[in-house]
Amino acid sequence: MKEILVGNARLVTRDPQQPYFEKGAVLITGEAVTEVGSEEDLAAKYPQAERIDGHGGVIMPGMVCTHNHIYSAFARGLSIRGYSATDFMGILEGQWWKIDRTLTLDETKWSAAATYLDCIKNGSTTVFDHHASYGSIRGSLDTIAKEAENFGIRSCLCYEVSDRDGEDKMKEAVLENEDFILKAQKDKTGMLAGMMGMHAPFTLADATLEFCREHTPEGAGFHIHVSEGIDDVYDSLKKYGVRPVERLYNLGILGRLTIAGHCIHVSPAEIGLLASTDTMVVHNPESNMGNAVGCGPVMEMVHDGVLTGLGTDGYTNDMFESYKVANILHKHHLCNPGAAWAEVPKMLFENNPLIAGRYFKERPLGVLKEGAAADLIITDYIPDTPMDGSNANSHILFGMNGRSVITTIVNGRVLMQDRKVLVCDEEEVLAESRASAQKLWDAINS
Repeated sequence: MKEILVGNARLVTRDPQQPYFEKGAVLITGEAVTEVGSEEDLAAKYPQAERIDGHGGVIMPGMVCTHNHIYSAFARGLSIRGYSATDFMGILEGQWWKIDRTLTLDETKWSAAATYLDCIKNGSTTVFDHHASYGSIRGSLDTIAKEAENFGIRSCLCYEVSDRDGEDKMKEAVLENEDFILKAQKDKTGMLAGMMGMHAPFTLADATLEFCREHTPEGAGFHIHVSEGIDDVYDSLKKYGVRPVERLYNLGILGRLTIAGHCIHVSPAEIGLLASTDTMVVHNPESNMGNAVGCGPVMEMVHDGVLTGLGTDGYTNDMFESYKVANILHKHHLCNPGAAWAEVPKMLFENNPLIAGRYFKERPLGVLKEGAAADLIITDYIPDTPMDGSNANSHILFGMNGRSVITTIVNGRVLMQDRKVLVCDEEEVLAESRASAQKLWDAINS
């Protein structure tokens, strides 16, 4: 079996037993990490291994994004005629629902290709995606999964069920999820998983939630937006007499395999329900700020034992960027310069791998140690102050970004080395992506 020795760099392992090596190396055998240690020791022990040079930078585990919207890639630069939203509902109706009602399978394909390429270049090696394309529902998840395989990114996919386009399309979306989950559960690569995706409670009747639950195969949970906008809370109180989290609890949607995205407008009692059901929550700081929907009680959720992770909501594929923004957002929101120093890196470096581990069980993610998945990145960062295991997070926060990444390896496969992408013709992918996006834009504005 092929051996690769990645070395000549500082090594941040995320393994408490040996968190840092000043000049470290990682031995990869097949799809797994088989040994970590000093560069000198491993180079002498494995002279036959193929070498990947870290050029004095930093080796670390690949980043996990626990909430993304791959198709949002084609919103970059889009101008919709007459669109001038002043609130969150206006954003949904005026932009996102217009995009997803127009998307074809070919446009889904190229948006996925462009996004996965961007993930490689920014060091995001595992992605939980939440897809919507009401113009072409059936086959959309298979289309994304094919690109995930081509580009080598570990992916958990789902389709966004909603009542907004009628019962027939709602049921078609549920069956798209069900079929894909069953296929993904048969996958033996450890690279693919599926969930039952849902939009938000205000677009989902009780009967729809029950239909989703009935068609969710055993071993899978739900990926749903919750209380992202205050209208979600008002709708639930008016129609059902309870807040959204309690409504989902009553209908059996919460649980350890469910991701509740956003959770901005949640009460202390709802936080208690999320914690007691071991439901996962994903915070998306840039998207929440951009949509002006508020800053949720994220620090409280972390402190109260909710497994809270960090995502991007499609705003970016750069998890370094989300780290930076979340760190500043919560200091600003709480008027406390001491806030978020511990909580946000815990969300990114500990909780995101734990969330991913509930669906990808073959090997540990987010850590470089014997037996872990061979998902790692190298950045070109060379510190100008002392760096060690105790201050690595500070160096990452203030010294790195996604484009610091020079090499990306997932499941033992080298996807990018020294900034050369090895799994595709980058120029061709970007040219096809631009052409496909233009077709989508023309259709939206026709």
